[in-house]
Parts: sequence; structure tokens; C-alpha cells
Amino acid sequence: MKRLILIRHAKSSWSSGAADDQSRPLNDRGHAAALKVGNWLKGEGYVPDQVISSNATRCAQTWEGIAPALDVSLEANFQEALYLAGPEAMLSALQAATGNTVMMLGHMPGIGEFARGLRRDPPPAHDAFRKYPSGAVTVLDFKADNWVDVQMGMGKFVAYTAPRDLK
Repeated sequence: MKRLILIRHAKSSWSSGAADDQSRPLNDRGHAAALKVGNWLKGEGYVPDQVISSNATRCAQTWEGIAPALDVSLEANFQEALYLAGPEAMLSALQAATGNTVMMLGHMPGIGEFARGLRRDPPPAHDAFRKYPSGAVTVLDFKADNWVDVQMGMGKFVAYTAPRDLK
């Protein structure tokens, strides 16, 4: 059995003065949301043993905000190919994973499409799942021994939340 934790980066700052989109950092709300997400993941027992992420600043900062709550010392694998990646590129990166519980951080619209496309069961009634807001998290399980065997439509829904749902 394999578990995937998909996370859209937390809220970023459009007024940061970043030189380009890839360098755009989180805003204060985003930093707070990342910590909330990390606390929720830890409380629910969703702790990764591998992290794969877009190399964008806002994804790296989201992981930096989540990691302390999980009480793990994992180095994320930041990949240029996941910056604004679509579902196909995300699936390719996932199929190269080696962990049992993998966390992937990415961007819209790709991460939302990926979350919806991986599921074999109907999406949750949660309206925000379709919009996949900043900081949204989906947890899916797969009956597979290796990530290379995972395909779209194979995931079993476990959980979904977004920062605004968390206290």
C-alpha cells in the first residue's frame, strides 16, 4: 500500500517585489496556513517519508512551514519539472518516488487536476475540492507495491482539507 499527500502551496504574496513568479514568497497568511496544515497532518497521522516539490519559492516555504509540525527531518526533493506542472508531469515524478508515504507540493491548475484525476471514487462533496484553494490537502491511498505501478484513476480517497477549515 502506498499513500500520497498532495498539497497546493499556501497563499503567496503578489506584492513581494519578487523578480519573477517562481521566486514569489508566501505572505503572512500563507506562513500561518502552512503551520496549520502541518499540525493537521501530524494530528491525523499523515506523515510523509519522502517529499517531492516544485522548486518555486512558495512551495519550498510551504514545506518549511509544514515540516516542524511533523517532527521529521526530511529534505524535500525540489524539481524544476514540477513548477506549474500538469498531471502528466506530476504522475511521472510520483512514479519515480521511493517512499511509502509521499508528499507532493505543487501549483494550480495542475495539482487540482492531478488530485481529481487520481481518484477512482467520486470526489468529496466539499465544494472547495473542485477549486483546490491555496494550502489545500488531499490524501489518497493506492493498492500498489511500487509507485511505478500507479496510474490515474487508481487512488482511494482518504481525506481532504484546506487551511480555512482548520482551527
